[in-house]
Amino acid sequence: MSAEAHFSTVSIIALGVADLARARRFYEALGFAAGPGSSENIVFFQVGPLVLSLFPRTLLAEDAEVPDDGHGFDGVTLAHNYSSEAAVDAAMAHALACGATLKKKPQKVFWGGYSGYFADPDGHLWEVAYNPFVKVDDHGIVTL
Repeated sequence: MSAEAHFSTVSIIALGVADLARARRFYEALGFAAGPGSSENIVFFQVGPLVLSLFPRTLLAEDAEVPDDGHGFDGVTLAHNYSSEAAVDAAMAHALACGATLKKKPQKVFWGGYSGYFADPDGHLWEVAYNPFVKVDDHGIVTL
């Protein structure tokens, strides 16, 4: 398989948002810094080795040539892992102070870790978790 057709990595995660300015303010309040190429039409954030982009939902659906006809659980969550339960609690408190909506209070979970969920202003779900089975370095990079 050629390098161009190799799908073992992810480079950009795009979130369709209803109000780009509002979404940008929310993510910047969380601590993300907008990167090069950001404009009034799209915002890019470097998140470790990945890029998180915010794009108006209607334009993202149009670009992908799919209908923008629903709102609800899309079967996708984003996650940020921490090195302790206390760090998860602090991250959740920070997200809520930035305008996130609590979906599940951080708690011990069936798989042996500790996690909770919040939604950003567009309803995208984020999990904040402590997973005792992975390593989290000082830069937030997770390794199995």
